[in-house]
Amino acid sequence: METMTANHADTDARGDLISYLDFHVAAGVDAVLDEQPHDRFAEAESVRADAASQAEPATRREPLEPRREPLEPRREPLPPRREPLEPRSEPPQRDAPSAEGPPLEFRRELPSRDAPAREPPRTYGNAAGAKPGEAADDARARAAQMKTLEELEELLRGFEGCGLRFTAKNLVFADGNPQARVMFVGEAPGADEDRIGKPFMGRSGQLLDRMMAAIGLDRTSAYISNVVPWRPPGNRNPTPQEISICRPFVERQIELANPDILVCLGAPATQTLTGTKDGILKARGRFYPYRLGDGREIRALATLHPAYLLRQPVQKRLAWRDFRMLKSALDGSAAGK
Repeated sequence: METMTANHADTDARGDLISYLDFHVAAGVDAVLDEQPHDRFAEAESVRADAASQAEPATRREPLEPRREPLEPRREPLPPRREPLEPRSEPPQRDAPSAEGPPLEFRRELPSRDAPAREPPRTYGNAAGAKPGEAADDARARAAQMKTLEELEELLRGFEGCGLRFTAKNLVFADGNPQARVMFVGEAPGADEDRIGKPFMGRSGQLLDRMMAAIGLDRTSAYISNVVPWRPPGNRNPTPQEISICRPFVERQIELANPDILVCLGAPATQTLTGTKDGILKARGRFYPYRLGDGREIRALATLHPAYLLRQPVQKRLAWRDFRMLKSALDGSAAGK
């Protein structure tokens, strides 16, 4: 019994040892260390040398002598055949210039010293090349020379100092009655206004018509315009430079229309015409003094833009209060503040 137990123990120990060695072989171990040092490089070299010596008798062959072909005599290439050259044609001779001067076709007229110098081109005609402020100064000088609204509109049709003119379809000058007592001024035209050529023609214009009708006004008893008469691309907000260029025109338009009350629709129109920096919710519902070019002072009422009311219908109650103030001011029953 003890013998069988010992045999089983040896078998188990041998199996454990084999499993242990298999584990290390699978892990990549290819050599076993013992107590004596070994030169593994020399051993590897000797193994390779033994393998080469065993394979050399079987694979070694006598080198074959290359077959030599008789050499042919080298032939020189023949020179290319030359065609006979044509006689060179001489270029036509020009008549030598006479003592009086060159022929007439070579003469150039020099400008007379007494001729007036040409005026250098103005850069306001090219909006992209205009210097900052130059187009605005030119617009102010030219707008001041206009005596009627028709002349001012015609000037704007030919004005090229604002880049919006080249991207818009139409000039949106004004609509309504220029002799009306009240004038509404918005920010800039939209897509519908640009297509038709009149201000407040879209949904915001329809809302403005209903708001005016609520206090007894319509387009025959009101004059409507914008600070910027051209639509910005994509209905974006006009830049400060674009507003500064167009501001002299709308100011001259207000002077020529000569209303009793000016209504600024939205923050851009309010800030441009009154000079306030307040937001529209703070500025609305108040009258601001607006001085015309002749020194006369009128009142400017700030209120919400109809497009804003379409986005925020809850604010219509504030606009209704402002229009009631406008109605009272027109009736002369309320003092301006």
